[in-house]
Amino acid sequence: MTTQTILPVNAEALKALSESKQEPAWLTDSRLAALELAGQLELPKLEKQRIERWNIHSYGEYKESNKLASLDELPEHVAKLVEGSREGGLVIQRNSGTVYASLAPELAAQGVIFTDLETAVKEHADLVKPYLHQALKSDEHAMAALHAAVWNGGVFLYVPKNVEVDVPLQAVMLTDDAEATFAPHVLVVAEANSQITYVDNYVSDSLAAPVTHNGVVEVFAKNGAKVRYASVHQLAGEATDVTFRRAVLDNDASIEWIVGEMNDGDTASDTMSILKGNGSTSDAKIIAVGSGSQKINYTTQAKHFGKSSASQMITRAVMREEAQAIINGITKIEKGATKADGQQTERVLMLSPKARGDANPILLIDEDDVTAGHAASVGQVNREQIYYLMSRGISRSVAESLIIYGFLAPVVSEIPLEGLRDQLQGLVERKLGQ
Repeated sequence: MTTQTILPVNAEALKALSESKQEPAWLTDSRLAALELAGQLELPKLEKQRIERWNIHSYGEYKESNKLASLDELPEHVAKLVEGSREGGLVIQRNSGTVYASLAPELAAQGVIFTDLETAVKEHADLVKPYLHQALKSDEHAMAALHAAVWNGGVFLYVPKNVEVDVPLQAVMLTDDAEATFAPHVLVVAEANSQITYVDNYVSDSLAAPVTHNGVVEVFAKNGAKVRYASVHQLAGEATDVTFRRAVLDNDASIEWIVGEMNDGDTASDTMSILKGNGSTSDAKIIAVGSGSQKINYTTQAKHFGKSSASQMITRAVMREEAQAIINGITKIEKGATKADGQQTERVLMLSPKARGDANPILLIDEDDVTAGHAASVGQVNREQIYYLMSRGISRSVAESLIIYGFLAPVVSEIPLEGLRDQLQGLVERKLGQ
């Protein structure tokens, strides 16, 4: 059965918009070709959930965003996120476009580029064009194609060979206008033996109408490069959040994914590391808290092509009220990826009788000389643990909180960024109504 994709824009309007923004001809052509594909391809397949039943058609229309004169103009809750971020670099997108971008002069002097993607396609086309839509190709499914057609704002981060950036670079993606298209694209290119930490936050005010976020992240780590990518999503209940993340790793390159899924609305994400090179490594840590009647579908993948490549995936999800979670882990070791090691763990904790969780660990092995393993569990809060804590004078609510934080601790405690740890702790407390 083919599902018809509702397109938010026609070819004439898309071409006119691209030309009005003075985008290069190759990008206009790319957008138009992707739009045509979007009308032909099927939607992505989610395990045990039908995304076509979600609200995935509220794209709105492109609205030009006014630049910020200073960071003092930011909403208070956004300003708190960027405290201390001016040391390295900061990009802020509001609805359809970037409103602020800065980079420390000493990093710029080393050849680091950190700006919005719309600017980068004009000023650094030689660095952008070879990578854009190459980790997640436009023809993968209808949402990938539609994103390639309508993406806006976004981030481009380039780190030259042998450059190690010691301070995190940060971006904030804010949606607070339900009528404006919100589809940022993040592209990171780390050249050989470089090192970078990038952090972004997806936030929203309470929205007046439904919004669909169709976002893509592409990371390319060259030989020996080390990339740490941290992302926290905290969008309002009116927002449907669909995010595809891809990393392509060359020889001895590494990616560390740190993802906090704290949305209030329906959420699907697919985070994949492609271990192309020998000795490449991927470490993915994902935590999620679901509440209300949320539907959540998280997939974490590692595809091993390189010899002696290693991947680890740890996912912890807490579901309360009537929230439903499908947690998928997929480790694929291709023929020829000898000495590869793929490990994964998915655990779901349910806090109410109506909450639902499903953990699906999958190992696909086409090579004999490898190591692989998985663990998965789904269950409710242990009554004996609560009883034990209450017998020591601790209230039931505090006892449950301690158990929940202990459940999430294996992921949160390994996050190397103190500010991100504190932020996630606060978001967990908010989602749990504490």
